[in-house]
Amino acid sequence: MHRDDEKLKGIIKEKTLVIIKPDGVLRKIVGELITRFERKGLKIIAMKMVWPTKELVEQHYTDSEEWLMDTGTRTYNSYLEKGVKLDKTPKELALDVRRRLMDHLTAGPVVVLVLQGAHAIEVVRRMRGSTSPLKADVGTIGFDYTLESYELSDAGGWAIRNVIHASDSVQNSAREMGIWFKPEDIIEYSTAIDDVLYDTNWYGAFTR
Repeated sequence: MHRDDEKLKGIIKEKTLVIIKPDGVLRKIVGELITRFERKGLKIIAMKMVWPTKELVEQHYTDSEEWLMDTGTRTYNSYLEKGVKLDKTPKELALDVRRRLMDHLTAGPVVVLVLQGAHAIEVVRRMRGSTSPLKADVGTIGFDYTLESYELSDAGGWAIRNVIHASDSVQNSAREMGIWFKPEDIIEYSTAIDDVLYDTNWYGAFTR
């Protein structure tokens, strides 16, 4: 098969933004989470700790009409499936969700990373597991590191504490990276594992 260098570069240079939320930082599991990403083969190309401001988080959690309707409709339908009677519209529910998310992300310091590698967005999302940790697969970050569920967070009146945020698309990854990092903060470099993962003659270094 013909080698497509342009396509290859696009795949292996994919980037995703990850936020280790205040619950992850305060429980002192940052190192364990980063180790998981690095062992998978993902490369950290930007990282910092910050205590997010309300203004910063307002940019991260968009209040676009599309997001409000999508989130509100999903939340509304979820409550209906549980037999919960509602006195709020989907949009009002979405605004409540956004407020809780913002309160959570501004509650303490976070560690923000840009990870790079083949299929980085999908890989990290699968490593995180379901948004609801109770429904996440065993072995995912959500299941392994928290007892949280939507039932618990709804009863407590807080945003679901699922340890990390991970970008869900190429478009959102680019948008979120632009919120948390300046272009010069993102550093491109090579590592030894790049040859093993992506080079045609990766075994050349080991032959005599």
